[in-house]
Amino acid sequence: MNKMPGSPEKTMTAPDFNRDGATPMMVQFLELKEQYQDCLLFYRMGDFYELFFDDAVKAAEALDIALTKRGKHQGNDIPMAGVPVHSHETYLQRLIRKGFRVAVCEQMEDPAEAKKRGAKSVVKRDVVRLITPGTLTEDSLLDARRHNYLAAIADVRGKMGVAWLDISTGDFYVQPCTSAGLSAAIARLDPGEILISDRLLNRSEMFDLYNEYKNIITPQPAARFDPANAELRLKKLYDVAALDAFGGFETAELSAAGALIDYVELTQKGQMPRLSPPMRMAQGAAMEIDAATRRSLELTQTQNGERKGSLLSVIDRTRTGAGARLLAARLSAPLTDAGSINRRLDLVSYFHDHDDLRVDLRNALSECPDIERALSRLSIGRGGPRDLAALRDGLACAFAIRTLLDHPADNSLDSLPGALSDHLTEMGHHGDLVDLLRRALSESLPLMARDGGFIATGYHPPLDELRMLSSESKKLIANLQARYTEQTAISSLKVKHNNVLGYFIEVPAKQADKMMEVDEFIHRQTMANAVRFTTVALSELESKVSKAGDQAMALELELFADLVNSVLVHADPIARCAQALAGLDVSSSLAELAREQGCIRPIIDNSLSFDIRGGRHPVVEAALQNAGESPFVANDCRLEDEQKLWLITGPNMAGKSTFLRQNALIAVLAQIGAFVPAQSAHIGAIDRLFSRVGAADDLARGRSTFMVEMVETAAIINQATDRSLVILDEIGRGTATFDGLSIAWAVVENLHEINKCRGLFATHYHELTALAAKLAHLSCHTMLIKEWQGEVVFLHEVGPGSADRSYGIHVAQLAGLPKAVIKRAEQVLKTLEKGQQGGAVSKLADDLPLFAAAMAQVEKEEQAAAPTLSTEQQSLLDAVAALEPDDMSPREALDALYRLRDLKRQAGA
Repeated sequence: MNKMPGSPEKTMTAPDFNRDGATPMMVQFLELKEQYQDCLLFYRMGDFYELFFDDAVKAAEALDIALTKRGKHQGNDIPMAGVPVHSHETYLQRLIRKGFRVAVCEQMEDPAEAKKRGAKSVVKRDVVRLITPGTLTEDSLLDARRHNYLAAIADVRGKMGVAWLDISTGDFYVQPCTSAGLSAAIARLDPGEILISDRLLNRSEMFDLYNEYKNIITPQPAARFDPANAELRLKKLYDVAALDAFGGFETAELSAAGALIDYVELTQKGQMPRLSPPMRMAQGAAMEIDAATRRSLELTQTQNGERKGSLLSVIDRTRTGAGARLLAARLSAPLTDAGSINRRLDLVSYFHDHDDLRVDLRNALSECPDIERALSRLSIGRGGPRDLAALRDGLACAFAIRTLLDHPADNSLDSLPGALSDHLTEMGHHGDLVDLLRRALSESLPLMARDGGFIATGYHPPLDELRMLSSESKKLIANLQARYTEQTAISSLKVKHNNVLGYFIEVPAKQADKMMEVDEFIHRQTMANAVRFTTVALSELESKVSKAGDQAMALELELFADLVNSVLVHADPIARCAQALAGLDVSSSLAELAREQGCIRPIIDNSLSFDIRGGRHPVVEAALQNAGESPFVANDCRLEDEQKLWLITGPNMAGKSTFLRQNALIAVLAQIGAFVPAQSAHIGAIDRLFSRVGAADDLARGRSTFMVEMVETAAIINQATDRSLVILDEIGRGTATFDGLSIAWAVVENLHEINKCRGLFATHYHELTALAAKLAHLSCHTMLIKEWQGEVVFLHEVGPGSADRSYGIHVAQLAGLPKAVIKRAEQVLKTLEKGQQGGAVSKLADDLPLFAAAMAQVEKEEQAAAPTLSTEQQSLLDAVAALEPDDMSPREALDALYRLRDLKRQAGA
């Protein structure tokens, strides 16, 4: 098995943990490295994080940084690489994206404290955090517009459970799962990291999952998935005697949730972030969409892994990071409950119908910082003054938005939808906290609290006094310098400062004797060109100023801790407020999209209807608009009653695949609670969506394109229900014609008779149209074309009936195949169409070489098509070609025109 870089199975160890002969610093490094062999160890040394041994080699290669060496160990050079502390997050991001885990080792004291224990004492260091793909909190390491989930999979006595959380926002969920539905559940989450028991990972049924996600799977000891321990961990985390208040959890769900808590505590070194109580997603609550369908439909990213060009990129009009994350989460998990969907649609309708209110709301949301992530960083001890400011400004935005929605300028507005009333309640009242933070924080804020200067003047008088003493030190020093200059009559006397001597008086060496004559001046140091002194007054001032600065910094950090505690007391209400703001952002952005693109509210109920009138493909339509091309051609799709399953034939390039995908995307949009690009839409809630459009192999698993097609088709046949929507394109094309036709025939029959699902089945096997005579709910449709003067015009319209030709040769001609190939193909097609296939093929084989006749025919046609010119006509063309207009005078140009006129008359042209 291939293992992810940095996983326990691919340990990155130092060459030898033997400490004999090592320096005290290297002994310390080896002791720490031995505890974190599965991580790159970022070892803090002053202003750099250094890496040694294999860590250095791997980091240098991954980051493209210099690989040097530092001393020897066991007779060998020690490889070393390093990154600056001030920019280390940039390097961390690159390492995490490449699958590495990083242990961050900080200095726990300054060198001066170490020296107090002895001249050779090593600065105390310890690992303060493990950074893994699923446990990121820094903005610089995260995408503001998408969640970064850490997921866990558990199996307890044959029942499976999945749990997932986002440490950067506090979201926490669990879900029961089946083996068949596991891959779809993980595809929906798209996690940054997956925890799985090493015992479960070795089971054969997990092979496909491992191959799909091997780069983000982190195996864990089976003991960490113990259900009893998991329950105890959850009770301790939420300080409850029982978990009943959170809902009923199955044992496997508890097991997965407990493993997550254990792992977060491990990586954060005991500093647990604020996590919402785990919410249970019931099985079947979200439309099930497997990984293949997600790739095919390009919901949140294209098949190249890019956001641009996906459905999400086209519909995203959100104004906040939290809103963007919520939209992506909803798009990944469309609802199946009609009541919940319509509740969302009510809110979108409200904002759609009230333009002024929507504009004001979206303008207010634009000023709202990311409350969720700021709160999470503060809860884990990794926040700073700017995070407090983000909460201050975000909660102030919430107050303004609540006022706007509670008391709109237009008093004629309708009564509030239920979802909006809930959001207003969830936003709460945070005026006292906002007022506290406004009074406490200064205007210009540092990133880290240790940098100081973030508490506003006037907030805490004792701090103001200490700052005043510290800030006035320059004035006091200047006064001393002036007094000493006057006292000694040495104009070049200066009072200076460095980290070794502190404050001192410096004069040129030639003036030293004058200083020695005054008892007040105490000699400190003689330099080549200068001599340094101090005085009792200067030493006392330095002590006072230094002490004041230290006291001010300590007091400011104490005040910061008090402010953080004041915030965390209200953490849960603040989190609910953040979620309400995100919900408002999503609903108002979908209303904005509907206004821009002319989308309508779909009818969603529990019927088995699928009736789309004038439907459009949202992504293709947006691309056409951006390119300034002709409007998208809308089409109807009515899958119900006698035409529950459509069999679609027609030429290549006529728009079959676009039509198939557009109806799947309309269904997804409708069930996330969005308006849809159509004239009208009535959809009975879909439980599972399957889309098999396009061809791809899977070489990593040894699967051909046809094998992949059959595996995906088998999943559809085995899982689709009468509430499902199935989209199939060209089933059976990857094998021999009769084999493929037979498979396609059987699949259509099964979908109609057994699955009884709503579906679109596109094919070039025109023989399948005969099934319409015996399958009551199968209806034949075709992509319409028009033939004009030997050319084929694609109308991109779907109509009833079936096609008798695929026009593949015409498409090949458009693609640029050589004329000889096209001509030969036409000859072969005519031969095949005239008689029995077997005999026709035998006759064609006798006509080899294949292209001899075709090439001769092409040359003959080209010669026949070439124009024949008379001598006079050729003379006229030669005369035109010989003209040089730029070099002619007006008179010469006029003469040339007369000559050309005479030649034209002679040529009779």
